[in-house]
Amino acid sequence: MISVNFEFLRQHWPELPGLGGFAEAYAYTDPTSAMFNLRLFAENLVKDIYRDLQLTKPIRATQIDLLEDGTFCSITPKVVRDKLHAIRVEGNKAAHGEGATTERALWLIREAFDLGRWLVVNFKKADIKSLPQFTKPVRPGDGQSPGSSAAETKRVLDQLAAQKAQMDLLLSELEQARQQAESSDKKLSELQLQAMAKTGVESADILKFDEATTRARIIDSMIASAGWNVASGTKSTDQVAKEYEVQGQPTTTGKGFVDYVLFDSDGSPLAVVEAKKTAADPERGRKQAQLYADALELQTGQRPVIFYTNGYDLWLWDDVGGYPPRKVYGYYSKDSLQYLVKFQRKNRKDLATLVPQERIVNRLYQIEAIKAVSERFTDRHRKALIVQATGTGKTRVAIALAELLIRAGWAKRVLFLCDRKELRKQAKNAFTEYLESEPIRIVNSRASGESTERIFIATYPAMLKVYQSFDVGFFDLIIADESHRSIYNIYGDLFHYFDSLQIGLTATPVNFVTRSTFGLFNCEGQLPTFNYDLEQAVTSEPPYLTPFEVFEHTTQFLRDGIRLDGLTPEQINELEAQGEDPNQYDFSSDQIDQAIYNRDTNRSIIRNLMENGIRDAADQSIGKTIIFARNHMHAMLMCNLFDEMYPQYGGKLCRVIDNYDPRAEQLIDDFKSNTNELTLAISVDMLDTGIDVPEIVNLVFAKPVRSPVKFWQMVGRGTRLCPDLFGPGRDKKIFRIFDHWGNFQRFEDGYQPAEPQQSKSLLQLLFEQRVALAERALRQSEIPSFDMVIGLIAADIQALPEESIAVRERWREKRSVGSLENLRRFDPNTVNVLRNTIAPLMQWRTIRGATEAHAFDLLVCRLQTATIMASADVADLRIEFMERLDRLQMHLNPVRERAEVIKLVKSQAFWEGLTVAALEEVRIPLREIIHYREPTTGPGIGPKIIDVTEDQSLVQTNRRSASLRTVDMAAYKSLVEAELRKHFDTNPTLVKIRHGEPVTPEDLNAIISLVLTQNPNVGREALEEFFATTTLPLDIAIRSMVGLDAEMVRDRFSAFVLSHPELTAKQTRFLGMLQNHIVKFGFITIDKLYDQPFTVVDANGPEGVFQKPDDIDQLMKIVNQFAPPSRFGDNDQTDKGTLH
Repeated sequence: MISVNFEFLRQHWPELPGLGGFAEAYAYTDPTSAMFNLRLFAENLVKDIYRDLQLTKPIRATQIDLLEDGTFCSITPKVVRDKLHAIRVEGNKAAHGEGATTERALWLIREAFDLGRWLVVNFKKADIKSLPQFTKPVRPGDGQSPGSSAAETKRVLDQLAAQKAQMDLLLSELEQARQQAESSDKKLSELQLQAMAKTGVESADILKFDEATTRARIIDSMIASAGWNVASGTKSTDQVAKEYEVQGQPTTTGKGFVDYVLFDSDGSPLAVVEAKKTAADPERGRKQAQLYADALELQTGQRPVIFYTNGYDLWLWDDVGGYPPRKVYGYYSKDSLQYLVKFQRKNRKDLATLVPQERIVNRLYQIEAIKAVSERFTDRHRKALIVQATGTGKTRVAIALAELLIRAGWAKRVLFLCDRKELRKQAKNAFTEYLESEPIRIVNSRASGESTERIFIATYPAMLKVYQSFDVGFFDLIIADESHRSIYNIYGDLFHYFDSLQIGLTATPVNFVTRSTFGLFNCEGQLPTFNYDLEQAVTSEPPYLTPFEVFEHTTQFLRDGIRLDGLTPEQINELEAQGEDPNQYDFSSDQIDQAIYNRDTNRSIIRNLMENGIRDAADQSIGKTIIFARNHMHAMLMCNLFDEMYPQYGGKLCRVIDNYDPRAEQLIDDFKSNTNELTLAISVDMLDTGIDVPEIVNLVFAKPVRSPVKFWQMVGRGTRLCPDLFGPGRDKKIFRIFDHWGNFQRFEDGYQPAEPQQSKSLLQLLFEQRVALAERALRQSEIPSFDMVIGLIAADIQALPEESIAVRERWREKRSVGSLENLRRFDPNTVNVLRNTIAPLMQWRTIRGATEAHAFDLLVCRLQTATIMASADVADLRIEFMERLDRLQMHLNPVRERAEVIKLVKSQAFWEGLTVAALEEVRIPLREIIHYREPTTGPGIGPKIIDVTEDQSLVQTNRRSASLRTVDMAAYKSLVEAELRKHFDTNPTLVKIRHGEPVTPEDLNAIISLVLTQNPNVGREALEEFFATTTLPLDIAIRSMVGLDAEMVRDRFSAFVLSHPELTAKQTRFLGMLQNHIVKFGFITIDKLYDQPFTVVDANGPEGVFQKPDDIDQLMKIVNQFAPPSRFGDNDQTDKGTLH
């Protein structure tokens, strides 16, 4: 294959001209094939460099691994690597079907041409004057008639197909030759590598790969990656104009030239881009870009969005929208800019004028949450955090917000993120139910910016894999569910990358929300945008969540562990009968159900649930229950014990639901179903959060919980309301929690875990150890060792992936300390930047199968540090070093090839004269084979399972506080109310109260005694405390629970109606509502008449319904009969009196 531009490479690299020629030939007829051949061109070019210089390849030698290898980075200028990365990225996009174009193919052919020139100048010392100039490939058939042009195109394609087989053969032969060359022992020294790095830069300089050109190419690439048609060099296209002339500028001529203008199809400007030097603060381009936007607005009548950049930092300024400039991580696509400029600016409505859809949310606090977020967005904030207790409808609020913002023209596309597939499934069902007209897409590996749906639902891991296939402006709203999780550490790039409104949702109590979460959503003063907690929901009238009561149930072993000095003679005999040595038993309570499992301890937990848990409607079987187990083995043990203890259920009532079961999602559906027999679910982690099963009436904490976030999420599994659970009119009023590990006590005592800290990655540990080695070497005047490790540190820095947002944010620091010259100075400021800024960035490097090699590097670096310090740690580290070598599989050829090195390291002489340099010489060959170690498989010693009878006299059971006073009170109210309702018609005091008759203190004491004797779960002190919290007299408080006798109330109202025949329908309706309220709640006050539901009849309350003063006076007499007596004396008219 003869190429137009690449023949100067044929003598030394015969495959490159052919691949370049294929790209030229396909550029017009098949751009995807052109991109594919350019990718092969770049891959083979890199492989040729590795072969010619005998560079050691990474273990997993993909193109990105080869490009990011430390040695390769150290000898290759960044401008060259940028070109290689550009071809790699664009080639991958084309291979995955992402719209290759002729323009982009021609641009990359030029990039490949520049790479070829650098290759021949750098490695073959070619004279630049002898190199050809770039010639743009011509379209096949140009200048011919249409018929002959088509025939020529077909002829060329047929010829290319025939030549492709020859190229495949050539590439195969070259690959074999490269593999043979890899077995050579020829390696470049550190000095040679440094010389190569210098000449590589000089070659790039000779070819005028200057910064301005590089910066322009970076900007071109970023704009092109957002889907824009960008021409190479200074040329313009109909979409992207470069150096576009505008008038009215503060120059001597009045003219100015915009670096880039992004045009719509109708020729109107959508955006301007102002580029400054890399070393310059991009803020310097802000004013200039504003003047350009002014000029374009004056010229076209449409104001473009403003971007300004230095090639690395990029800022967007939507000044029409009233937003300040903000940092972004890419350019908007044409579609995204069209929506922002042409739709939103004209159609965006004032959020204060819209109300959420009542069919989605109808509770006041939900509407308040939506109003709070709307007000925050109206004030030009772009992030909000909603804290709502589990079960209060966070997802509904999210859907209502999405619908409102779409309706208001604030959002076109919405992304809903959650952390598990089950939650994704629940979210999809909810969005489908309430936004049935909006197309919904579940995000997977095939999702991209070409997707046309409005609602996107994804798990965090799934979105992280594909997010860069969308432009940064693709989503207008991102809703992040369960934002209490560590999204800021693992998935932070998602929130930085997309330039959208963002809402975080969490059920974590506000005092447990971490600073990181508040910071992620820009919450000032660690205050969320909206907060509605468990206590508010439980005490609301009507309540929106179910209160709970807590029972502690602990055994001797759960409290004290299993230790010889605590065992009875009978228990010792049981252990010995099972072949155990009691003298070896010293297990703490924390080790129970982890290091050792006692069957009888778990029997006690199960028995307590089955005997004391809330039962089903027929009181025949246990109600729906979750048991939280410590681990999978513990869960299976409990399930097996349950089946042994209660065989009558046939193994269908109780099941383990965790990630070990591939059918876990089906089991969750079975557990949710009211027709399935599965009633008791034993969960390890899968049901701890996010699962919505309102029928749950029992929760069993069979494990300790250290995280308050997770703990309250687990409690939230039972708080959801469930009407008619026990039959018509018999709602779920309370649920029970059995705490076997003192979790409530732990958090009541003020236990507060530390702010979650991100663990250090392997490469961060290695980098920090190398910095420490450099410090020690310099302090000990070991300059050769210092120079050696500085080279490794430089390679580590060069290998940082600049496509990572976290790395891009620190590009200045990376550049300032990344050069060998700056590193060799190693001043305190440099060391500080390396430790505190560069080291944490190492987590973003890709290991890809090289974990063992990097772990070996870390071990060697520790050995080198200990050697310089003459530390006793050398002996311990040597043992670990030799253990790794002893497990190498010598029968494998790659290991056998390193036999001499292995023999040297195992010799005593090597360790007697140990030096940093000697360790470094063996590190490189050994790290390449360290992954060939024998796997550490084998049965090992598992945890013990024993069966020792718990001493029943030491089992402790008691009802305790829920640690939330309002929840305790709500739970007591539920218990007391249930007990009182049993005696409506038989207890004389209750009969009096229900008839509104006066009662004596003795009558009330009899009521308290009745509750205490009938319900052992209620204590006198707690009961008295509960009644003391009411602001009403005791008889009125009881009346508010049990209501009044409906017939008695009806009689009094009937008498009033019959004595006033002139009453209108409106007045009669008002009286009917008043009558029903008194029957239900037992009393009423004057103030209540001016609230809903009475104001539904007339906004002015009673005065708007009754005009005659006489009628109002008689009505007041009835109301005052049912008003609570004043607590302030007979003369106080606080509760009784006249209308307003």
